[in-house]
Amino acid sequence: MAERAQAGGSAESAEGWQWPPLRSAQRAMLRDVLVHGARSRADLTRRSGMSRASLSRMTRELADLGLVREGAALPEERRGRPSETIELAAGAAHFVGFKLTGESLYLAVTDLAATVVHSEGEALTTTAVGDVVAQMSRAVERIRTRHPRIAAVGVCLAGDVKTVGGRAVVVGSAFLGWDEVALEEIVAREVRLPVAVSNDVQALTTAHHWFGPGGVAREPFVVVALGEGIGSGIVADGELVRGAHGRPGRIGHLPVTGGGPRCDRGHAGCVSAYATVPAILRNSGGGGFWETLEAARRGEERADGALRDAGTALGAAVAALVNIVDPESVLITGEALAVAEYASDDVHRSIRERLDPGSPVPQVELGAFEFTDYAWGAAINAIRALV
Repeated sequence: MAERAQAGGSAESAEGWQWPPLRSAQRAMLRDVLVHGARSRADLTRRSGMSRASLSRMTRELADLGLVREGAALPEERRGRPSETIELAAGAAHFVGFKLTGESLYLAVTDLAATVVHSEGEALTTTAVGDVVAQMSRAVERIRTRHPRIAAVGVCLAGDVKTVGGRAVVVGSAFLGWDEVALEEIVAREVRLPVAVSNDVQALTTAHHWFGPGGVAREPFVVVALGEGIGSGIVADGELVRGAHGRPGRIGHLPVTGGGPRCDRGHAGCVSAYATVPAILRNSGGGGFWETLEAARRGEERADGALRDAGTALGAAVAALVNIVDPESVLITGEALAVAEYASDDVHRSIRERLDPGSPVPQVELGAFEFTDYAWGAAINAIRALV
């Protein structure tokens, strides 16, 4: 991907650079421009409730820090007079996001505007905590040679992440075999940067809330991610629902049928017994996900049935979320997104059949997915932690 120029000049001028401490009002203004795009001074004055003089002083302070700049003048809506715009200086800083699986480390680098400027992946050497953290640290140093202004690091993984004493702790990750790992503290100590650690679906939800189609205008908002497992993220009142124990959005074991195949936990007929990639392969007898999909497209009955059952289970999970949360929209994404595409009729039928009679049918969107999107979400979590 094309690299962007650094806002602060050469690599030499950025040596030792750190994200500047910001007052709460400065953070609020920067967040407004980050999420909503360039704003006129007049618009920012109205939205912030500040006087023109106070707002001018604050925008000047942020400009002096290199985080915003003046843009083209736009007509001011109320009087038709031009008003200078304030826009984000996207190249002012970069953020590194990591997605950990049981076997691999995926990485995405974004600028301050959350645009991915670089992505890559590599195999984990081991799953020992110290080895994984050292591998991430080496990657950060490698990235720093091209993007010296690294402001923060985000990490996400499949598992339960709980905040303990103000720091994120991995309280359970089956793929990595981790339990009670103070990952945020360990990584921060190693990379000497601010660090934000989260569950992978929660990170993806955060990213789509701020930067997905429709953005913050659609709240409450739900993301369902489908792959080796199935999980969901919920945004309400502008904030990600984190839960008391770091386990929100657990929809994998909701019942779909009164019987049927069993999931890996022994539950008969739950969502995970039908909708996850391992369940689809068990139910289809296929050798791989894409081979099963091709077999279904050729009309092979068992493969077709497994995918349609997966669509029904996915619809049941979405309906449960809609009944509980009443979201403005639901986004389905993940590495097994093709299930929702292939079995679209089954997904929507299942949703309609299970909705509360008074609930409107939700807007359901399918979000294009690449596996590094999780790393993108982790980087955006790092942005949110600072802004």
